[in-house]
Amino acid sequence: MHHIDVAVLIGRFQPFHQGHASLLTLALSNADKVIVVLGSAFCARSVRNPFTWQERAAMISASLSEADQARVSFIPVRDYYDDLRWANAVQNKLAQAIAGRGDAALQIALIGYVKDASSYYLQHFPQWQWIEAERVVATDATQIRQHLFAAEDIPATLDAVAAFLPLSVLRFIREWVLTPDYAGLRQEHWQLQKYQDVWKAAPYPPVFCTVDAVVKVADHILLVQRGGFPGKGLWALPGGFLDQQELLLQGAIRELIEETNLAVSEPELEKALVDVRVFDHPARSQRGRTITHAHFFDLPSTTLPGIVAADDAARAAWFPVSALCAMEEQFFDDHFHILDQFLQLISAGN
Repeated sequence: MHHIDVAVLIGRFQPFHQGHASLLTLALSNADKVIVVLGSAFCARSVRNPFTWQERAAMISASLSEADQARVSFIPVRDYYDDLRWANAVQNKLAQAIAGRGDAALQIALIGYVKDASSYYLQHFPQWQWIEAERVVATDATQIRQHLFAAEDIPATLDAVAAFLPLSVLRFIREWVLTPDYAGLRQEHWQLQKYQDVWKAAPYPPVFCTVDAVVKVADHILLVQRGGFPGKGLWALPGGFLDQQELLLQGAIRELIEETNLAVSEPELEKALVDVRVFDHPARSQRGRTITHAHFFDLPSTTLPGIVAADDAARAAWFPVSALCAMEEQFFDDHFHILDQFLQLISAGN
């Protein structure tokens, strides 16, 4: 038995399964208080992140006794697609959660196990004691999601995964598979599967190159609503895949015009280019390893140029910069975070 004041459990828990439950049990047996950090919070539902952080917190709480529920609290943390920023956010939110408990002298431990290379994030907290657990189940959340979205016989699939899920989680999922959210994500799963099947014969996993356009006019940003999967109905930056024979800037302007018919000439756009940044986090896109080059155009006009959605965009619209934070959970992939990099949308400490 370790003498620990606070045990920390970090994960996405998409969904919370018996392996996670064993980690939580270990944390509760070693500490007075347990804080569960729920990653991938404040984002749109996707095949990779089908459950909101509130749903995951409710699933986990429902798996505990009333006494243990009182000892467990939850911290939602967004995906910043920046490891250092993410680790700082976890530490800052934890400090806020334990404030007033004499935190300078508190013994804090991180509970977990190293599943594979994806567990590298556990190395970001060397200041905490590390307690490694044994892996107790043969499956993981990725495989469970794969079964759920690929299911042809949903009741039989639920029966097959039941042994890997706490009863509270199984009950939640039995109801959740009846919702429109599940139906939409199943369609997205199959579209992604078709997309990835095309590249199965490649000698090595492909790396895709895309371009995106951040267009600012009169404190407004131009966005498009995606017309197809993945991310159907979500808001995104105008952009797409780079053609073989074009430069990055040419591709960004081409995609911008194709999707929005922005009433601004190419020379005007080139003159208004103020920044270009690369976004290359391996998990930023579900389609595969995708590196994008975001081009920031800051046009001096005081009126919003005309736009008409076309190509694969269902809609095109101007949004005030002040409205973007409230839309965070409606953005495709990491596009909200691309905007944050240029516009500093997320305030310090959040």
